[in-house]
Amino acid sequence: MKKVLLLSLLILLFFSCIYALPPNIKTGADRMDLLLTAIKDKKTALVINQTSLLKNGTHLLDTLLSNNVDIVKIFAPEHGFRGKADAGEKVNNGVDSKTGVPVISLYGKNYKPTVEQLKNIDVIIFDIQDVGTRFYTYISTMHYVMEAAAESGKQCIILDRPNPNDFVDGPVLNPKYKSFVGIHPIPVVHGLTVGELAEMINGEGWLSGKVRCNLKIIPIEGWIHGQLYELPVRPSPNLPNSQAIDLYPSLCFFEATGVSVGRGTDYPFQVLGGTNKKYGKFTFTPQSMEGARNPLNKDKACYGIDLRTMNVEKKIDLSYLISFYKKSGQGAAFFTNPKFMDLLAGSNSLRMQIVKGLSAESIRKTWEKDLNTYKTMRKKYLLYPDNN
Repeated sequence: MKKVLLLSLLILLFFSCIYALPPNIKTGADRMDLLLTAIKDKKTALVINQTSLLKNGTHLLDTLLSNNVDIVKIFAPEHGFRGKADAGEKVNNGVDSKTGVPVISLYGKNYKPTVEQLKNIDVIIFDIQDVGTRFYTYISTMHYVMEAAAESGKQCIILDRPNPNDFVDGPVLNPKYKSFVGIHPIPVVHGLTVGELAEMINGEGWLSGKVRCNLKIIPIEGWIHGQLYELPVRPSPNLPNSQAIDLYPSLCFFEATGVSVGRGTDYPFQVLGGTNKKYGKFTFTPQSMEGARNPLNKDKACYGIDLRTMNVEKKIDLSYLISFYKKSGQGAAFFTNPKFMDLLAGSNSLRMQIVKGLSAESIRKTWEKDLNTYKTMRKKYLLYPDNN
């Protein structure tokens, strides 16, 4: 019996080790030979956060400094350089305590680097992990960095990384609803890496005044579209694991309602619940914590559903939103922040379709024409084989 148990443990350990091995992928940041050649003798700014890691676990900033690169400043996106600030929380300027490099916020007084902030640099490096959704604000930061670089005559280098939500789905944004949670006329789930999206932004003339950024992409090596990629570090405080990242495109719409997505718990974007018992039997209580200091329904029992073990398909699943809308009995008032809902969706159509009682299938059919047009455009900018 002991031998059988020992053998079982050895087999489990063997397969666990195989699973834990990182994929044979080099991100743009790992291709240091290409990067160091491109920035030799140049005064450099970095747009980075806690996701800017090499395969060996070292941070891009530390690696470049150890190679005697002249790092003049860091630009920090939403959640800050260390990735600990709440969603929507203003990020202040500062100095990195470890290296002494100045940190300039792009989520405080300005989203876009100013002419003054770019005056003493030659090149800007963008290296932040995206999760493939239009309303995830890191790509909005990239847009404004590209625009500022173009206007100031600076080069922008994108260190590319795989997209964990690598498919195309959802309504395409109507430009009338342009905001920091949706700048580009692309679907909610765009199916591009940040490098490919940067090429699309340039190629489609989406920067202000149709300026073109002097853009260089250092591509991923060993990855193709459709290949699974598990992120080595959480991209933001409330996306702690692959399950949360997979559910994020479907659950983010709840941020415009009174239903909690689990901010203030150990499983954000993996549960849903409101203060009314009609929403379900599963319960959780949001509490103040790092990355969710004042979560929705703080210290109140929430009733709903647990999605932590749910098998997530590669699509935007509207069934959750429609189900909770119906259970609420509130009608249009279910959307406590209708303006924000429309900005997330990219128009008021999705909200109005749900209020009118359309089924998920009927709503999805209204996306088809725009999605087909987008998919045709997308093909022009793919840097990697598409196996989807």
